[in-house]
Amino acid sequence: MSSKLVDKLVIAISSRALFDLAESHEVFEKQGLEAYSKYQIEHEDAILPPGDAFHMVEKLLSINSALDQPRVEVILLSRNSADTGLRIFNSINHYGLNITRAAFTGGESPYPYISPFNGHLFLSTDARDVRHAIEHGVAAATLLTGGKHESQSAQLRFAFDGDAVIFSDEAEQVYKRQGLDAFAKSEVASAKTPLSGGPFKSFLAALHILQSEFKGRDCPIRTALVTARSAPAHERVIRTLRAWNIRIDESLFLGGLDKGQFLKAYGADVFFDDQQSHCESARGHVATGHVPHGIANAENQ
Repeated sequence: MSSKLVDKLVIAISSRALFDLAESHEVFEKQGLEAYSKYQIEHEDAILPPGDAFHMVEKLLSINSALDQPRVEVILLSRNSADTGLRIFNSINHYGLNITRAAFTGGESPYPYISPFNGHLFLSTDARDVRHAIEHGVAAATLLTGGKHESQSAQLRFAFDGDAVIFSDEAEQVYKRQGLDAFAKSEVASAKTPLSGGPFKSFLAALHILQSEFKGRDCPIRTALVTARSAPAHERVIRTLRAWNIRIDESLFLGGLDKGQFLKAYGADVFFDDQQSHCESARGHVATGHVPHGIANAENQ
């Protein structure tokens, strides 16, 4: 049996991002791997509650029903063994999620399998795995746990920070090293020079291609740029996206204002940002993924 993934938007997700495994993970942390394995096998018929990325995955998979050919696939990448992972697949079947492909790595990091699966995005609660994926050129984020927010809209809404996420961190480096005034002057001087791509450029481009299949009818995907930039530094961002031929549905230039309330107003299903402080602000309103890339994270290594 063979089925190619090259024409699909592929999201790779860890079991702890998809389901709430806090209780069994606590067994692992306190009692070790053997106790954890025993616990999972004993509870393999107990359905796991949804995790922080569950509703996003539901919306992603539902997009296929609006198309002639399935164009979205979700792959499970888990540090569980196939034996202990049976509970996870039982839960997937219970909720009717069309997830059929998986890699159970028995404690090893699963990131090497993202590329063979042609994954565009990797979501995990394990920061080490996410950093490895980023280092190997894959869009990836550490999903922050603690608030399972469900958007009231049937539309799947992604929100992205700009510098060090969609774009490179070249402008942010100027800000961090030389201050706000130098940053503003540099961006005005470079307004007509497109920024280089960041780790999420390819994922955003794949979303844009998928959105283009819904021309003339309601699109089930909406995107927003939510950035601390303000005028006049906005021009370079707009011209960069135009040069890439990528459309963003909404752009919020907040000039340093707190992002949380704006993400709530937008109705985001998930938000991606490279800075921990912005992620902490956002996680109370929306599922949030920390992108460990750029100068802001180099300082914390």
